[in-house]
Amino acid sequence: MSACVPTRAADSTRPKRNHPPHNRPPIPPRRFRIAGADVSASIAVFLIALPLSLGIALATGAPLQSGLVAAAVGGLVAGRLGGSPLQVSGPAAGLTVVTAELIHRYGWRTTCAITVLAGIAQLGLGCLRVARTALAVSPAIVHGMLAGIGVTIAVAQLHVVLGGIPQSSVLENFRALPAQLARVHPGAVSMSLLTLTLLFAWPRIPGRAGHVLRTIPAALVAVAGATATASLAGLVLPKVDLPSWSSHALAGLPDGPVLGIAAAVLTTTLVCSVQSLLGAVAVDKLVSARPDLQARVGRSRLDRELLGQGAANAVSGALGGLPVAGVAVRSSANVQAGAVSRNSTMLHGVFVVIAALLMVPILELIPLASLAALVMAVGIQMVSLHHIRTVTRHREAVVYAVTTLGVVVLGVLEGVALGIAVAVVVAMHRLARTRITHEERGGVHHIHVCGQLTFLAVPRLSRILHLVPRGTSAVVELDGSFMDHAAYESLQDWQQAHCAQGGTVELTGRTGGRIAEPSDSSHCRCRPWTPWRNHHCEPSTNPQSVSPGGRPGASSAPVGPGGSGDSGGPGDAVGSSARSGPGDHRGHGDHQLARGISAFQRNTAPLVRDELARLAREGQRPSQLFLTCADSRLVTSMITSSGPGDLFVVRNVGNLVPKPGEESGDDSVAAAIEYAVDVLHVRSITVCGHSGCGAMQALLNSEPGGAQTPLKRWLRHGLPSLERMAARERPWAKLAGRAPADAVEQLCLTNVVQQLEHLRAHDSVTRALREGALDLHGMYFHVGEAQAYLLVDRDGDELFDDVGAAEDLRRPA
Repeated sequence: MSACVPTRAADSTRPKRNHPPHNRPPIPPRRFRIAGADVSASIAVFLIALPLSLGIALATGAPLQSGLVAAAVGGLVAGRLGGSPLQVSGPAAGLTVVTAELIHRYGWRTTCAITVLAGIAQLGLGCLRVARTALAVSPAIVHGMLAGIGVTIAVAQLHVVLGGIPQSSVLENFRALPAQLARVHPGAVSMSLLTLTLLFAWPRIPGRAGHVLRTIPAALVAVAGATATASLAGLVLPKVDLPSWSSHALAGLPDGPVLGIAAAVLTTTLVCSVQSLLGAVAVDKLVSARPDLQARVGRSRLDRELLGQGAANAVSGALGGLPVAGVAVRSSANVQAGAVSRNSTMLHGVFVVIAALLMVPILELIPLASLAALVMAVGIQMVSLHHIRTVTRHREAVVYAVTTLGVVVLGVLEGVALGIAVAVVVAMHRLARTRITHEERGGVHHIHVCGQLTFLAVPRLSRILHLVPRGTSAVVELDGSFMDHAAYESLQDWQQAHCAQGGTVELTGRTGGRIAEPSDSSHCRCRPWTPWRNHHCEPSTNPQSVSPGGRPGASSAPVGPGGSGDSGGPGDAVGSSARSGPGDHRGHGDHQLARGISAFQRNTAPLVRDELARLAREGQRPSQLFLTCADSRLVTSMITSSGPGDLFVVRNVGNLVPKPGEESGDDSVAAAIEYAVDVLHVRSITVCGHSGCGAMQALLNSEPGGAQTPLKRWLRHGLPSLERMAARERPWAKLAGRAPADAVEQLCLTNVVQQLEHLRAHDSVTRALREGALDLHGMYFHVGEAQAYLLVDRDGDELFDDVGAAEDLRRPA
């Protein structure tokens, strides 16, 4: 049998060509190539951008060509110069309210000039490399701003949907709504309803046909369906009117008060920048879900993205286009359509230019009511229930609500400023609001500090701490994530004084981690992986030093990857592992057990209580039976990345599966197998061996005869593995293509295969295999390498139709 080789990435190195020593190798001419994925993605984005650009231009009251200009410039300029290759820029719904207000106040040509100045301001901010600063704005403010803009858009476009004309402000639109409802235009309403029906129903078409149809953007289908229906029915409705490009209005000199123009430039710059930068971060999250694309595209360069957006706004404003920003809908569609480079964004801009020049007669058939319904749906979707639940969970609903109402009633800049002010007040309130309680339970004084511990809370903290009598035991629980120097010194001074008077102090945190820095940490070299190492800190030279979660003279490990301060791991006893010092009067094992239980109740139990409560209600439903050795170095949950309720684990010396029909005394394994298969209905069974197995060593060194100890009687179930290894007609198993290091390792590997054969002989397993309800897996864990291997057959598949032929173990890909 040929040796198995672990799967690895193909070697990408190429043989170097030999060139004359003093001549540079010729540089081949670079060819401009566009990937097919970019072409298909650009078409999908173009079909979404075309109706939305017209609709946003309609909503702002700008010339409809301005939306097409902004879409083309956003694709070509921002797509080429921006730092987020897959983000698609263009006229955004988040800018609708700002632009509409500017047009109403200053006119279209001045609005274009403001857009140019905003682009120049963005270029300046990009040169100053302050893009990351924009991300410091609270998400509650950003989501509240978008929600307020969404409400404003929806209310304004509702008038167009009903066949009327929107007013200049949100409040006026609300006041005029009853009168508008009294004079509804049936044709406009019917086309709007048709647009909304197609928009929401198209993505939900079931079946295989729906999967194919959903590749066509819903926005395009909705607008095209309404346009075709209106044309065939001969409805007389206001439609898109694209004047000749020769009469297209370009930017003019700013005309208005200087302070007003400056405020307008600041507002446009702020909204464009924040929306584009947050969109770039969101695109990074989408790209991270595709590892192959992440390696090719990389993370967004936010300062360059700000420069690209600034250049796009300057060009768009100069050409008479709307302000430009990154658009989440188009960007997500670009990534999901399979784009692999910025060529997709640029191609979509080219397609917009072609459509604006060659498709004018078709575009002028679109009813304005259909575009208004499309934009109104976008505005409604900007009020995200997911965002509302998120800010509520983080106790920032007040900031969200104030920002939303401020944007709706006062305007975007005023609403954002109001939201920032409320966010600062909330942050200061949280920082200053600290609740400190004291109670005595069982002779131990518990002081609970809830909130951030700053100098503002020091007087109350000092007053509570001095209520603890001398010579008593005290536990101080710091339920917060921040402690300033004044609070730290106050707490440490009291701790040292209390311990000097014969008392004990235990400092704990919400997660069991260290909050106060230690007075002398040179004695402890704990690392983040300490919680699952068999580790004991050296005793402190200061008998009164106290570590969080510990006692005088003892040091507790910091919180590790699992989130628990004292968690069991390789080499620990079954259950929790604890760290002990030499000064405890109890036995070492008792101390470990007590400390481990205490650490679990304090640190881990709050994290898993909900999940365990659910399992207690619903019962266990493990997906597999995991049969492995009792060796303390094997932590099944760690090497399988499993949690409570995932595995039904059976451990014994040597991971042995006694054959059915053997003499009595070994029924526990068979009972576990029967219970797992017939009662729990597990879908798979895994037999896991490991390197350096003491049971296999004892089996290999065993001699016939002698006293029959319990260990020898149990290891007789491993004799078939020993015979299998000695059989000449059977080749030795391989480990990732190499021969075993020694006879012990060979026996460990062979034993996994042999125990799988024993497993198949059990009635419940045989029946489940025959019904196709069960899979068998062989696994080997090399302790020294921290590497898991899966048993595979000659063809490299993890398959057990013929276990006897499966003799190779490989690393899973």
